[in-house]
Amino acid sequence: MSDEATIGLTELQQDAFTELVNIGVSRAAASLRQMIGTQVLLSVPSVEIVSRQAAARLIGEREAAPLVVVHQDFEGAFAGRALLIFPQENGRELVRAVAGEDLSPEEVAALEDEALAETGNIILNGCLATMANMLQRTLTMSLPGIVRGDGPRIFGMDAGEAAPGADALVLFLYIDFSVSERDIRGYLAMLMDLPSLENLRMLVDEFIARALGDLDA
Repeated sequence: MSDEATIGLTELQQDAFTELVNIGVSRAAASLRQMIGTQVLLSVPSVEIVSRQAAARLIGEREAAPLVVVHQDFEGAFAGRALLIFPQENGRELVRAVAGEDLSPEEVAALEDEALAETGNIILNGCLATMANMLQRTLTMSLPGIVRGDGPRIFGMDAGEAAPGADALVLFLYIDFSVSERDIRGYLAMLMDLPSLENLRMLVDEFIARALGDLDA
């Protein structure tokens, strides 16, 4: 797709970035496990860079149900907006796993935003902070917010001025969750403008060079 070719990753860059994200979500899973006291497994099998329109189309093809999103802005060596995306019912399953099995539907609805924001904050902060640390950089994260809607809404076609501009691209990642023996699917996305993506790609190249240097030592 031509709109996805604005910036590409080499196979080595893609492998390295996928590894960074997987380490980040593994650390986030460990933090989430401490919070809820049960096994949490997260994995990221693939990473793609696509346009916002393509990201909205991808998630629309996969998810017919309404979506719930935890979002946080980040800035530092690279900047953008991180999104943790669930189908609505998967979000409620996550709330039950976090807040308790015996909750009524009304109690789940009342606790949903608070529990999702706390969970999203742990996952997004843990993932991005770990990645930044491995890239020998730091990031500053905003407080989490909650948005509901379809693909075009959550990928910022009608977002406020704080979101990256119209030329922003999306690092789009599918996440497999397993929480308390529940299968909860979700998505992790980072909206970033082209300069931030270029900065991130250079940092990934430096990370690869350090890793290869260690192997040669």
